[in-house]
Amino acid sequence: MWQNRRLDQHAPAWDPSSRHSPNTLFAAAAARDGICIEIPPPELYYELLPVHFVKVDARRGVKVGGLWYGARSTELDPCRGVPAPRGGRHAGKWAVRRDPRDCRQVFIELDGTWQALPWNALPEGDSVPAFGDARVREVLKEAARVGLRPRTDAELLPVLLDLLAAVTPVESWPGRSETRKKATARARELARARASLKDRPAPQPPRAPVDSPAPDRDVAEAITADRARRRQAAARGAPPVPAPPLGDDVRSRLLYPAAQPSPDHDTEETMRGCAQVEEGTTG
Repeated sequence: MWQNRRLDQHAPAWDPSSRHSPNTLFAAAAARDGICIEIPPPELYYELLPVHFVKVDARRGVKVGGLWYGARSTELDPCRGVPAPRGGRHAGKWAVRRDPRDCRQVFIELDGTWQALPWNALPEGDSVPAFGDARVREVLKEAARVGLRPRTDAELLPVLLDLLAAVTPVESWPGRSETRKKATARARELARARASLKDRPAPQPPRAPVDSPAPDRDVAEAITADRARRRQAAARGAPPVPAPPLGDDVRSRLLYPAAQPSPDHDTEETMRGCAQVEEGTTG
């Protein structure tokens, strides 16, 4: 090992004739000066995350990596529509940090305190499986492929859940094929999310567990909850208009509609027929 090799040309000036290696020099320096161990603060986690300089939209929040965050966060209210007190290259933009291993939230420092801004598509009081930046790019690519132009990020949630469901075990999703490559990528994604959870300071709990023993069941529950929310949203709208009777729609489109007999005409014809029957019976 290099750490135990003899340093011929880099011997210390205070003992050039002895045999020294990087390990012995480190031990000598520690014995002479001691070792100063500095434990980093928990907030160092946020400072080491990739930073994005963005503007804060008054209604949608901040956009990072193609997704919007913080639309419902009250902590972001003082920044909505207000430029950041920053000059230079990123003048007027706020510094927002996101962990590429878990893109369900981003973090912003306000008044010395780090605040978590959840993704706008995350439902209230519900859980969505963890996903990374690679999954975000896949979701945006799939939405562009099918021609989806989402007005809100809530329209991207079904696309995300479908992609997550495509890599769950076959016995849980009949008719769906799972390749080993996709399964390995999903397992790696969950492992990165678990590592992100361990690195994150304790005051910031995750929105959903990332170490679940049955991740496929979590995806199934998330899909079921999303479909239920969409059904309830559709039911809260205007009541559906009943379909017209069979043939009415065709008659309304006729250029020359057939003449319909009036109710009085039908009554007269009926009475005339009854009178003829009575006369025949009497005769």
